[in-house]
Amino acid sequence: MIINLKQLFSITGESKDFDYSIEAAELSEIKGCKFSSPVSVKGRIYNKAGVVYLKYNLSFSMLAECDRCLKELDIPYSFDCDHIVVPSVSGDNDEYIVADGESIELNEIAVTDMLLQIPTKILCSEDCKGLCMICGCDLNEGDCEHQITES
Repeated sequence: MIINLKQLFSITGESKDFDYSIEAAELSEIKGCKFSSPVSVKGRIYNKAGVVYLKYNLSFSMLAECDRCLKELDIPYSFDCDHIVVPSVSGDNDEYIVADGESIELNEIAVTDMLLQIPTKILCSEDCKGLCMICGCDLNEGDCEHQITES
């Protein structure tokens, strides 16, 4: 979704609300992520005292496997994101979103924020015991004969 910011940059107090979805099919190129729902992007971009702010919420569900026991999970996520948008910046600066030609591509910003927020280690529960290294049984469902007992 492209948002034109010409009016926002020039009029203090101006704002634009947005509420749309990025379909899971559009996200198919992202390696290692399987989405079970569209990514909902809902928020506002506004000019307050001459500074343009972008604030929004991302919510979606993702299919994943527990990194310890390989149980399949459908995990709901919701993240709040906020940025300052500028028409240009001198030098390298990762603190601001730079509007290219007075517009921004919100899908690109939202997907980047989403990928930075998704945890790198996914567990079905904090106390997941994982799998037996010998027979592969799920230790969350019970003990196995290979389980080492502490003396």
